[in-house]
Amino acid sequence: MSGHHPAVPPPFPPEPERAGEVRRRFAQEARAERPDLALLCLLVGAAGDGTLDDAGVDAAEIELDRLAGLMPYRPGAPRAWAVAAAELLGERCGFRGSAGDYQRLESSLLHQVLVRRRGLPILLSVVWMEVARRAGAPVYGVALPGHFVVGFGPREDQVLADPFDGGRVLSGSDAELLVAGATGAPLDPAMLSPADPLDVVVRVLNNVRAWAAARPERTDVALWALELSLAMPSHPGRLRYEWARLLVQRGEFVRGAAALEEYAEVVAGVDAGAAEKMRRQAEAARARLN
Repeated sequence: MSGHHPAVPPPFPPEPERAGEVRRRFAQEARAERPDLALLCLLVGAAGDGTLDDAGVDAAEIELDRLAGLMPYRPGAPRAWAVAAAELLGERCGFRGSAGDYQRLESSLLHQVLVRRRGLPILLSVVWMEVARRAGAPVYGVALPGHFVVGFGPREDQVLADPFDGGRVLSGSDAELLVAGATGAPLDPAMLSPADPLDVVVRVLNNVRAWAAARPERTDVALWALELSLAMPSHPGRLRYEWARLLVQRGEFVRGAAALEEYAEVVAGVDAGAAEKMRRQAEAARARLN
């Protein structure tokens, strides 16, 4: 099999009213005491795919519950959990990734990953985490540089698995090779700490923004990914500048100019030169209205 699929256009975001509702729910969930990773990832999907309504979000949650119900009951030690997850999700259900998945926006949208059973390492890891967690496993994400995996069990007894490779259980040297391949640097034990759910979501959104950056015709994708990034409880200030620039680029000159001026006020106390440059950009944007 060549693995060639007919070209399906990547999904398009919903109408503005629905998009605003999705953003509000996303911001609310991101600020919850214990943010729900699956729901946040599904709301990312709803922001990117106008065909995903609330019923579709519920159906995806039900699918995660269904898969969890297929896991064996309490298989035992961390390694047994990792093997059970690989047998169910990787072998029986066929969840895994390939090089081509990096080219597809759907690979970053959880509802699509659940249907296609293909995705980026981080989205496949979300499937592993959410299914295994519902089944009672001590599971968490591990954000290795350049490649996301999952961990089972406490640090002294930790077992790592690679969902992108069908859940293959990694030896210590496997993890070292993954890190060396991505960074050229040795594995630092700190890299094996459990990833915070909000950090996972930020990384998912960064992947979407990278996909859009390589496709200048898809500024709509860059826009919703930036707007969700800005809805996170904390985010780098420069994202507000990126958002303002993107609005101008998309021809939304009034909103873009206002956003540039607002951000100039924020920056003025720290970097007067940068603030002045932004004010000039705002003026230029307004001039383009005429």
